[in-house]
Amino acid sequence: MAGTGTAGTGPGEIAQDGSAVEFYAAMPPDIASAALVHTAIRAGTPILELGAGAGRVTHPLLDFGHPVTAVDDSAAMLARIQGARTVCSPIQDLDLPDRFGCVLLMSYLVNYGDRDALLAACGRHVRPDGVVIMQRETPRWHAEAAPREWAHDGVQYRMTDVERPAPGLVVATIEYRMGERRWTHSFTSRQLGDDELPTVLEAAGLRFDRFLDDDGGWIAARPL
Repeated sequence: MAGTGTAGTGPGEIAQDGSAVEFYAAMPPDIASAALVHTAIRAGTPILELGAGAGRVTHPLLDFGHPVTAVDDSAAMLARIQGARTVCSPIQDLDLPDRFGCVLLMSYLVNYGDRDALLAACGRHVRPDGVVIMQRETPRWHAEAAPREWAHDGVQYRMTDVERPAPGLVVATIEYRMGERRWTHSFTSRQLGDDELPTVLEAAGLRFDRFLDDDGGWIAARPL
């Protein structure tokens, strides 16, 4: 799902949004995120995962017992996913006949992409009794974003070129290193504040339900 001002460099194929296929395929499963989603819904709930990438969350969700339909506009990313139904499509163009008990929009796409179109796709595909779960950059992240370095899961990260061209906007580049391999991903993040949530969600036929974590990075919404 291509977002505004996104670009990437490094070995292997680079998806439209700047994400490096080889980097995400080499990353370990994101069990913690999958577990958070799993505990927020009923056992066995079918999930529509929008922007599934190479399956870092898809595969743990399958292990938790959820049928997953994984959507991404990168065929190379989807080729790394096993055990799930895959659909290669831009999220904003998606119009499946199915409705899902859970629609999942992770990876801060609500900050990086066409917010209205992304949430409209969520609203089109959630069941009347279902839930939309999305991940955003927190207001604190937007307030404190600055050049820094960190490491986890065997990856060295470095955020550089941090700019604030307008209120609520952060433009930056993240460098990823795995051994001798190096990738960069430049992006623009548009803040989604707590005060905006009701109006933004209502436009997509959704209402705020609750935060799923203490930091407010994970949001559950229900159909109106």
